[in-house]
Amino acid sequence: MAKDVQVVMLASGSKGNAALISTDCQRFLVDVGISCRELVKRMQQVGASPEELDGVFITHEHVDHVKGIVTFGKKYQVPLYASQGTWRAVFSKYPELNRANCRLTGGRMLLGDVSIECFATSHDAAQPQGYSFLWRGGDCKCTYVTDTGFVTPAVREAVQGSDVLVLEANHDVEMLKQGSYPYELKQRILGTRGHLSNVTAGQLLLQLEKLPRRVFLAHLSEQNNLPKLALDTVKNILESKNRLQETKLIVADQHRPVADFLISQPSLF
Repeated sequence: MAKDVQVVMLASGSKGNAALISTDCQRFLVDVGISCRELVKRMQQVGASPEELDGVFITHEHVDHVKGIVTFGKKYQVPLYASQGTWRAVFSKYPELNRANCRLTGGRMLLGDVSIECFATSHDAAQPQGYSFLWRGGDCKCTYVTDTGFVTPAVREAVQGSDVLVLEANHDVEMLKQGSYPYELKQRILGTRGHLSNVTAGQLLLQLEKLPRRVFLAHLSEQNNLPKLALDTVKNILESKNRLQETKLIVADQHRPVADFLISQPSLF
């Protein structure tokens, strides 16, 4: 049976991303998009350390997801996992990266009591991925999906049945359209290889037969979104179908850790 699961969004946004997913016996990191020093500091704030990690999973090569990878790879003997395309792009950008601990992802992987499933996302990167962490026995599933321009069939399938979901709510469409970004950048964000809007995130949740017990709204743009706006938009979409009571919505933050526990027993509210 799965232990109680804790998800900590150590950093989330266009300036850097990192998430800690753990039980009392295993810890995994998704992305190292802030400096290694800041990453370690934030992990320590929530009672964790890099030495305890069982693996680090990289979604793609953009700097807000790999900023700290070179220093991290030098200092810590922790396996780093990514797709073949992502590694090629990372090695091209950071030839000094210590490759000794770099590993390829693929399909389903078993690490201890956790099975990790990789799935493709739609983003302007070499071979971007999201990840689902499934505890042995099937009693808990945590899915991480950001940096995708639209909800692909692979994303939709991965999200189904999740108990905890880290879901991109990057921008408010009108804020983006009326904002100061160049036209080309606006089109990139709005495109099929860009980012999910608040509305699209809420609509995806509505399409799920069973909502996750926890949903972290993640990767919010500081220029084209507001935490309250993202939260209210998704809340209103769920309330329109009387489904808000099925889940707990949590907004991730760029500058501080945001944590929540999921207790293995079903009665949480």
